[in-house]
Amino acid sequence: MGQKVNPICLRIGLHRTWNSRWFAPSKQQFRAYIAEDLAIRDMLHEELASAAVSRVEIERSPDRVRIAIHTARPGVLIGRRGENIQRLQETVQQIIGTQKQLKMDYLEITNPSIEAQLIADSITFQLAKRVAHRRAMKRAMQQAMEAGGKGIKVICAGRLGGSEMKRQETYRLGKVPLGTFRSDIDYGASTAHTTAGCIGVKVWVYRGDIIPMKPQAEDRPSIPSAVVG
Repeated sequence: MGQKVNPICLRIGLHRTWNSRWFAPSKQQFRAYIAEDLAIRDMLHEELASAAVSRVEIERSPDRVRIAIHTARPGVLIGRRGENIQRLQETVQQIIGTQKQLKMDYLEITNPSIEAQLIADSITFQLAKRVAHRRAMKRAMQQAMEAGGKGIKVICAGRLGGSEMKRQETYRLGKVPLGTFRSDIDYGASTAHTTAGCIGVKVWVYRGDIIPMKPQAEDRPSIPSAVVG
């Protein structure tokens, strides 16, 4: 089950939430919002390729749009004197229209070594620079474990090393309980465009268990005593 379902989607409602949070009153509006979200994310990932962006969250209200960018390099995102983020806001405003107010925030990632999407992007960048895939994978896994990760699993598939036939290689360190709902599993995927062809990279990172707090004695509802007639 865990290998066939996106682990983030599997845990939505437990300790993960949607990256797009809004409500569309009609089917036409729903299609328009989906297209806008896709255009915004594609533009931001293209413009912020060097800013180490992990994910983009979009919240909508009837007259306002809020975008939160999770990045490990906020200085690259902001730019000199805020020129870069101002230019991005103008571009996003053109996509959503002038009728809605736009608010763009950024959230700094304090530990990028255990962010699955950033690990996948780092491996694909090294593969595009002709770094050996085993070296790139093992280095990323070692850094993740040293940064506090409980386990990591990396899969590379394609014409590895320029071979004639495509193949797949999998490496794992620690434990990655994909079927355990309380486990905090982060997932990321990326594609490296090399001269031999495309190489796909998938990364799973296990960052520990998330156990809900048990209610205290004063928080528990009181049980009414039986009334004897």
